[in-house]
Amino acid sequence: MLIGRRAPDFRCTRPPVTRRPTVGSVPGMVADAPTVPTRRRVRSADGTTLAVREHGDPARPTVLLVHGYPDTSALWERVIARLEGDLHVVAYDVRGAGESDRPGGLAPYALRHLAEDVRAVADAVSPDRPVHLVGHDWGALQGWEAAARPGVRERLASFTAIAGPSLDLVGQRPRPGRRPRPAQTLKQAAKSWYIAAFHVPFLAPLAWRLWVGDHWPAVFARTEGERPPAGHPAPTVTQDGIAGIRLYRRNVLERFLRPRYDRVEVPLVQVGITLRDVALSPHLYADLPGRMPELWLRRADATHWLPLLHPDLAARWIREAVATAEGDAPPPADAEVHREAVAGR
Repeated sequence: MLIGRRAPDFRCTRPPVTRRPTVGSVPGMVADAPTVPTRRRVRSADGTTLAVREHGDPARPTVLLVHGYPDTSALWERVIARLEGDLHVVAYDVRGAGESDRPGGLAPYALRHLAEDVRAVADAVSPDRPVHLVGHDWGALQGWEAAARPGVRERLASFTAIAGPSLDLVGQRPRPGRRPRPAQTLKQAAKSWYIAAFHVPFLAPLAWRLWVGDHWPAVFARTEGERPPAGHPAPTVTQDGIAGIRLYRRNVLERFLRPRYDRVEVPLVQVGITLRDVALSPHLYADLPGRMPELWLRRADATHWLPLLHPDLAARWIREAVATAEGDAPPPADAEVHREAVAGR
């Protein structure tokens, strides 16, 4: 049920199951390393400075990439290499990660500050034109906040969320016919064990210092089925892992128990659902239709770190969203499309 407003009508176009995207490389050789970026530091509204990297021609549509936990903007390097030839591609280290500032305490990691970071970077790299925001994991969570927040959402031409649901939309009371089954709820609770561990004082930071930081490739391989590509994780992974715990402690319970929005107004929202994700169940996205003007649901037989392990697929999804938002290209055949009815049509 939409809070304080009438639920809009929407049309749903469902592709045949056989058209679900498969994960794999497209033919041809594509370099995994992007060109040398233009670097700058951008100051957010609260004074936090962010390390920003730009690739491609600034006259082209801008794609703004936001990484998750415990990554840095290096997560996107293989995707950038596939997009920078004809797009302006920008990535930044989020606050608390990589070369960006690491403010102390929990307050600076509130989602409202993370959304202001998105706005600050968008204003710096594309002052006269909305950007195409793309987030993975916690980058997607803060992207949802940006897409819902007045003053920030107007800077977005499209939003793509990969393996990252909205805390606020998940926290809404499910509408009729979309309530998860008890078994689904229990399964997701089991997948979310680490969130409870992150709230135990001293436990998670100590684990990062004593073991996780030095053994992150092994932890990654345990969840993804393969070790990360060369160059990952970043040398700052231990510090990033410790600082990023504040994202969970500051936001998860508050937003899940007391959600602040029930829809987003960005013209096109694309959601990449990773079907073999060890942390996220597909049913978390079941109540999204009807909460935004146009929604594409993309499903892939992939694990959580899709942008890192399957950059061809991530780049294709991004490029298709840009093509539609910029030039009215039709939605891709393998997208499940939900459009709200427009009055008078």
